Amino acid sequence: MIKLERDENIFKLILDNGENRWNTQLVREIDTALDEVEQSQGPAALVTSSSDNKFFSNGLDLDWISSAPSDERAAFTKEFMALMGRIITFSVPSICVVNGHAFGAGFMMALAHDIRYMRSDRGYLCANEVEIGMIIPDPEIALFKHKLPANVFFETVQLATRWTGSTAKAAGIVSEAFEIDVLKDQAFQKAKSIARLGSNRKVYAGMKERLFGKSAPNNSLDGAAHLLKEQI
Repeated sequence: MIKLERDENIFKLILDNGENRWNTQLVREIDTALDEVEQSQGPAALVTSSSDNKFFSNGLDLDWISSAPSDERAAFTKEFMALMGRIITFSVPSICVVNGHAFGAGFMMALAHDIRYMRSDRGYLCANEVEIGMIIPDPEIALFKHKLPANVFFETVQLATRWTGSTAKAAGIVSEAFEIDVLKDQAFQKAKSIARLGSNRKVYAGMKERLFGKSAPNNSLDGAAHLLKEQI
């Protein structure tokens, strides 16, 4: 379902299963890959992308969810949210390359990264839960609230706005939007420029915990990472 490659100090996490819909297997494979990244020494950065330029991640694996026993569905929810909490406070710089559609859980995955680059010519970022009859759970709301400007947050979670590369950049959801033929290389070059910040894993993760965790000073409630990790 995934591949993990290393190029100099840059780890490339590649979602490699078509639409990259989320189930327990995908969560656990990514979690294991992140272990390998964190166990490395010295400067490092993570770049996540999809092998399919049509889909970054098209959300939950609804076929699996509809057939899985209730205890497996509950375990998946807990593990998925914990993974998002891990990524949002990950100990090396992380860049998400949104090189195709990112819906629902795929949008969450993108937002959990430090930086997002998106293709400019096709693809949408969209939290479409309200369109399909779902109420977005608190941990997901916390993630969107912490990563998006207030007006963009409302348009995203309440109006299910579909953001293109250009509109997502204008809204501050992604840092850059590039044509597909240069997108991944641009992200790689950015990762190389900030990999030095990953040399001190404890400090880098500690800063992100201050921004997004339980002790986040800009929050009257527990931060996004704390909710993701502990409140399901």
